[in-house]
Amino acid sequence: MDVEKPVIGDADVLLRIRACGICGSDAMYTHIGGIPPHVGATPLGHEPAGEVAEVGARVEGFEIGDHVVVDTMRLNDGLLGSGGAQGALTPFVVIRNVQPGMHLKKIPAHVPWDVAALNEPMAVALHAVNRTAPQPGAKVAIFGAGPIGLGALLGYRRKGAAHIVVIDVQPERLEKALEIGADAVINSTTEDVATRLLELHGDAPPSFVREARPDTDVYLDAAGVAVVPQTVSVLAKSGATLGIVAVHKQPVELDFAGILLSELTVVWSMGYPTEIFEVTDDIVENWERYAKIISHRIPFEHALDALELARTPGAAEKVTVVFD
Repeated sequence: MDVEKPVIGDADVLLRIRACGICGSDAMYTHIGGIPPHVGATPLGHEPAGEVAEVGARVEGFEIGDHVVVDTMRLNDGLLGSGGAQGALTPFVVIRNVQPGMHLKKIPAHVPWDVAALNEPMAVALHAVNRTAPQPGAKVAIFGAGPIGLGALLGYRRKGAAHIVVIDVQPERLEKALEIGADAVINSTTEDVATRLLELHGDAPPSFVREARPDTDVYLDAAGVAVVPQTVSVLAKSGATLGIVAVHKQPVELDFAGILLSELTVVWSMGYPTEIFEVTDDIVENWERYAKIISHRIPFEHALDALELARTPGAAEKVTVVFD
């Protein structure tokens, strides 16, 4: 649908959107018909990068032409693209009552727009890493080599993980994980995860659990299928941590008696309370590595095709919409 160009006030900034990533949740929103109170007409797009187009008279710190990323959770008219009044799959977004260090962060002009638009999902991934509290030298296993899993791979590496294994069912995803920096990968359709992790991470010290278990410190579920937490619950050594960042669409049954023996810590990760701009500097510094996460770049005039591509299982990894 066509909408009018927003009008800004003295305390506002108008952004010209230059790129916006498509998230898995966007496919869910289109499937269920939108988010209340905007059912049937929910503005989509919550992974933006933009250029400052207009600056209110009372705004300090930003100038026309600045390249910026956005904290989409802090807009005062609701979550950008996730039920709020605006979405970033549109040429213009207005940031009202801009506060320095809260809503926007400037980035250098050499970072490609589509890579800059990874800032939001990479913040999601970094929050998951932070929630699992990895120690320097940790051994990590990530289930799921989609954008969040790959972002977590980069996050764990920055936190000092000694060895990171990525597990998936698609060979091309595993190849991408190795390219981005995984120490090893496991194809769970052709390899036994427990056996391979024992080979890669060694045997854990003795505990209440008597059988051999991998000496893996942190597991991350970025896949969202029941077999992942179920597998970890019978693999985890005493004191290991399992982080859940994936969305599980069905209830998951777990053996609490078995988990009791390992004292497995399970943590949950949602959004990015503090990480949205924490990840920005790393993207700026290593943008060529982050660019490998993107599989498709679709022009804005084909945004509906981009949404359809992103919601088709196996058709694409990370889709970004780019504006002229």
